[in-house]
Formats: sequence, structure tokens, C-alpha cells
Amino acid sequence: MTGLGNYSRRNPKYRTVKSHCATEAMKAALKELNLNIVEMTDENATLDGGDVLFTGQEFFVGLSKRTNQKGAEILADCFKDYAVSTVPVLEGLHLKSFCSMGGPGLILIGSSEHAQKTLKIMQQMSDHRYDKLTLPDDLAANCLYMNLPNKGHVLLHPTAEEFPESVTSFAWSDSCLCGRLNSPLYICPPTQVFEKLKDHMLIPVSNMEKAKLDGALTCCSVLITKRADI
Repeated sequence: MTGLGNYSRRNPKYRTVKSHCATEAMKAALKELNLNIVEMTDENATLDGGDVLFTGQEFFVGLSKRTNQKGAEILADCFKDYAVSTVPVLEGLHLKSFCSMGGPGLILIGSSEHAQKTLKIMQQMSDHRYDKLTLPDDLAANCLYMNLPNKGHVLLHPTAEEFPESVTSFAWSDSCLCGRLNSPLYICPPTQVFEKLKDHMLIPVSNMEKAKLDGALTCCSVLITKRADI
């Protein structure tokens, strides 16, 4: 993905003057980083970043109110070296409203019925195998993983104040980190969910105010694998 930015179009129903200014500012910032920008010009194509999950191996694109099949096809055309699979977002705003990456090969997923159905579809479409961590609260599964120089694995996650059950108890697949997408659900004894990520620097971040406007941790971030000339 290094060196390429996809400047996508949102569903016109959800566009505002403020969001237009934000996307133009982001476009300018990406140009300053000398990224190759692919702009979606098809008026019928929509693609929201909250519906795009990159696992490091492939893309999953959620088909939602803000992302359609044409948008997913344009993304696939931009990243031809990666498989791009579409999955339905049966409930919730985005795909990432109930899942995100918790680290290399680790998918965080909510425990709701629609989240689990989506996960099953992802499993059926993928040629790769992933560990999974199931959290009681769907939105608690929206975390931000980064692999930073001199710091290693870093995971920003919601606070216990927001999701006490998700942060103090958990459901693993199979035997903790050995669980796979196609393994039966195994409920472990209550413990600190994020303490199982021993190699991660864990940073709780409150999302209480942003959640009032359907915002999540991944909504407030743009991860770029490129050094800026500072």
C-alpha cells in the first residue's frame, strides 16, 4: 500500500461543507507527502474509509449506506496486488463499527449477531487465516493498531468507562491467541482482555464525545507508511 492514496467519494446524502473542506485538506496533505493519489470521479461510486479493513494481506470492504459495489471495485483496481472482498454491513454505520485489526493477523470483532455473521462471510471469502478476539460490545472492537519505530506494537483502545464489560472480560476463539476464524467459539474465564496482548503497548483513549456523532477511534486517524521530510 505504500506510496498510494485513494481519494474517495462519500455518499452525497452524507456530504457537508465541513466534510468537503476536510477531504480537500487531506488531499493537500497527501500531495505534500508525494503520494500517488487516485481520485474517484465516478458519480455513482461511493467509498467510506470506515468500510475499508486492510489486514495486511487483503482488503475487506463493507457494503453499507455509505459504500457501494462500484466504490469497492475502484479500490480493487487501485490495489491490484491484494484481494478485495465485499461483505454486507447488516447493521451499524460501517464495517469498522464492529471490527478492526488488533495486530498482525489479529481481528477484533464484536459479539452481536450481525458482527458474527459478517465475520463468517469474511472467513469464507479469505484464503488467509487470522486470530480473532471477540468483545461483548461491538464498538469496543474499533481499535487503532500501529507498528511504530522504536515502540513496536501499539494499540489504542476504548476505556473501561465506556465499555466496562469488554475491557474486563472477553471471549476468545479456541485457546486465546491460538484461535482462528474457523475455530469454534470458546469462552475463557473473565480476565483483562487487552492484557492478553502482551507484546503491545496498550493506550486507552476515550471516545465518548465522538461517539455522540457516530465517531470511532479509526475515524480520527489516517495511517501512512511513509516518512515525511521534516
